Amino acid sequence: MEVPGLAHNITSPLSPCEGMIKDLSLDSIQLCERDGDKSQDGSMEELPVPQNIKISNITCDSFKICWDMEARSKERITHYFIDLNKKENKNSNKFKHKDVPTKLVAKAVPLPMTVRGHWFLSPRTEYTVAVQTASKQTDGDYTVSEWSEIIEFCTADYSTVHLNQLLEKAEVIAGRMLRFSVFYRNQHKEYFNHDNQMMPSVKDNSGSHGSPISGKLEGIFFSCNTEFNTGKPPQDSPYGRLRFEVRADVLFNPDTNLYFGDFYCMYTAYHYVILVLAPRGSRGDDFCKQRLPALDIGNNRFLTCKQDEEGGLVFHHAQDVILEVIYTEPVDLALGTVAEISGHQLMSLSTVNAKKDPSCKTCNISVGR
Repeated sequence: MEVPGLAHNITSPLSPCEGMIKDLSLDSIQLCERDGDKSQDGSMEELPVPQNIKISNITCDSFKICWDMEARSKERITHYFIDLNKKENKNSNKFKHKDVPTKLVAKAVPLPMTVRGHWFLSPRTEYTVAVQTASKQTDGDYTVSEWSEIIEFCTADYSTVHLNQLLEKAEVIAGRMLRFSVFYRNQHKEYFNHDNQMMPSVKDNSGSHGSPISGKLEGIFFSCNTEFNTGKPPQDSPYGRLRFEVRADVLFNPDTNLYFGDFYCMYTAYHYVILVLAPRGSRGDDFCKQRLPALDIGNNRFLTCKQDEEGGLVFHHAQDVILEVIYTEPVDLALGTVAEISGHQLMSLSTVNAKKDPSCKTCNISVGR
């Protein structure tokens, strides 16, 4: 079977969608600079229009596509023109330049056909797709059918395969392990006055665009990083002047499962690793088991809980990354203490809805960012 190759900026009549410029890298798409022209020759039977388009096997950077066709002139089909575009966002910047649509030109291989390419497919993104059948003529031009109906679909989150790739990259720069004894969370006074419990909330969209926990996992963000010279939490925070501190063993112990969630940066030298702490058998634990790489709590490069010779628990965190730890269950304020920090509230360090730098070679993998 001949596999479809690469197409860039193919123009074909009556394109049904508008989209974006993409540097395409399909196994199945090839470069073609010819324009497709609907046959004006009444003596030649028109090519069949693809019907009942079906999208399946959707991942973060690929999908399978198939359709039905009438038998007439089917033997004349040499290529398929695929018009693939990001679905327009109603809230997009109206002053930003319009993106130019790109057509993928694939050789007529047996269906279903796999479309794969991380340069033009991003995770968690809505797309529109339409198809033409085409017949390449002896002079190099194409005779094409009418466009099919437009189908919409959304690409998937990162799989555990992709997350394991991120995990391996994060391990490279994690650095040595430092001892710590408390988890802490900074917020404003109103937050702690609201209730005697801190309740989980849905994680924002910070970090990798394909992260399976963004907008889905419920939890409470904690920090555990310490200053290497004091061994204590830093006195500055971007999130508020009041700090809740809780002993590490309250949230992290042998009855807790630990998962790797994400690795990212925000156009700075700092890199962040998101970890998830989920009590064994909890709803959060069930969510993470299906989606995230599990870590050995006593042997990993980011956050460890080990038993010392006297039977107590000892905790360490990685020095060279900033850990964002999500605890998936409610936390009673009576389990810890709330006090005001002596440092500054550094708003510039906030990671709320922070966008990942797509150009960083340290924390990106070869799929949609």
